[in-house]
Amino acid sequence: MILNRMAPVLPPLVWGAVAGVSTPRGPLTPAAALTSIGLSLVVGGVAGYLARSRWAMIASPAVFAIVFEIVRTGAEGPSVDAPQGGLFGVLALLAGRGVHGLLALLPMLVGAACGAGLARSGQGTRSGQGTGLARSGSGAGRVQHWLGRTVIGVLAMIVAALAIGVALPASTAPITGERAVAELTTIPSGSHRLGLMIRGRDTAKPVLLFLPGAPGAAERGAVRRHLSALEDHVVVATLDRRGGGSSYPTLEPTATLTPASETGDILAAANYLRTRFGKDRIYLLAHSGGTLPAVLAVQRRPELFHAYVGVGQAVNTGAADRVQYADTLAWARGHRDRDLAAALEAVGPPPYAGMYGYEPMLLAESKVYATGNGQGGLDESLAATEYSLLDKVHLVTGFLDAYDRYYPKARDLDLRTLVPRLAVPAYFIDGADEVPARSRLLDDWYATLVAPHKEHTVLPGAGHRSLYEQPDRFTDILVGRVLATGVRT
Repeated sequence: MILNRMAPVLPPLVWGAVAGVSTPRGPLTPAAALTSIGLSLVVGGVAGYLARSRWAMIASPAVFAIVFEIVRTGAEGPSVDAPQGGLFGVLALLAGRGVHGLLALLPMLVGAACGAGLARSGQGTRSGQGTGLARSGSGAGRVQHWLGRTVIGVLAMIVAALAIGVALPASTAPITGERAVAELTTIPSGSHRLGLMIRGRDTAKPVLLFLPGAPGAAERGAVRRHLSALEDHVVVATLDRRGGGSSYPTLEPTATLTPASETGDILAAANYLRTRFGKDRIYLLAHSGGTLPAVLAVQRRPELFHAYVGVGQAVNTGAADRVQYADTLAWARGHRDRDLAAALEAVGPPPYAGMYGYEPMLLAESKVYATGNGQGGLDESLAATEYSLLDKVHLVTGFLDAYDRYYPKARDLDLRTLVPRLAVPAYFIDGADEVPARSRLLDDWYATLVAPHKEHTVLPGAGHRSLYEQPDRFTDILVGRVLATGVRT
């Protein structure tokens, strides 16, 4: 009797344990997502059939979720940690547990409903009776019966649509020409494979590797929208940083996500491109937080690079954070923004153990400073065909999880002491509306930096994302100054 009662619980219990071990962050690839949907349907169907009750629609997903959460306790980051309040907390909940619920719990519910209905139908047939609530013959019973079937049918169609959605691959528009290239690929870096978008009208042209900004950053959409003109002059290779976008499956183990590993990823990408396109050297372009490991890569292997270009160059992010916190708190008090002031006072000045402490300061940045026109944001990559449906989810979880795990390891890097010289030409491009603390730190480092050639250009009317905010001017600088200098050296 006890075994009979436990039988419906065993399938979701076992599946929850297996999923917690194999995919602690939920399905990360199309194959894993489709497997999750298929197995969850089967598990729910078996549980519903054994239970012979629609209660399995609730019990099966609940058992799976409880076991899954217990088993995956070793995973770290906002998308898997205990839910938090605030915008970042809501995003983490929706992109993490919410999406996993659609790929596992919803199919299990549908499967349980079908399994229970099949069992009850067979039981009714053997006893010579009708099935379900319609057996009563009452009008209310028939309405409830068909309403239930309609709801399950709609949910089944949603599951089918999800399966089709996650199966559709990312794509990038073709470029015509015998020597053109336009592809999305992955490249090896140690034990990981990182996503790379490669586009150019002529593979004989110089090669430019672009490293995007924040930890876990992925900016294919912004690159395609604003910097497509570069494809006429160079082969543009846009890397998704480890833990971001198409590279999100490489996040684990998070303990190995460090500035040193990021530097290794850049060098691996550079060597891949050199071999692929037969180049002795390539150009390296980096933005925002990506500039720190990029500079370290150039310092470590200068022979791989023609020149380095830093946009929104970071020098010491921890020092910049402390000044920005003081600026933001002063602004909040001066403008009588009590909610912002209270939020800042509650977390205190940085540094913080995780990313939630940075939320009030980051969200207020556009109010406190004149930060440009906002081009190049996350929304542009969310709309890009260059990311699949799962990749777009991972644009959010990647930013949250990678920032949380990586940033505390990188915030104390100080290029003023770590990198006194570079052996390649160095170019720095900033917007005049950059956060002042960041600009002052760059000025300090630039004044003492020794390089074969160095230039610092400030673009009026632009902010932190000046390459996207003024793409024509940026392209002119890259083609007219950087490429020319690189060819001569």
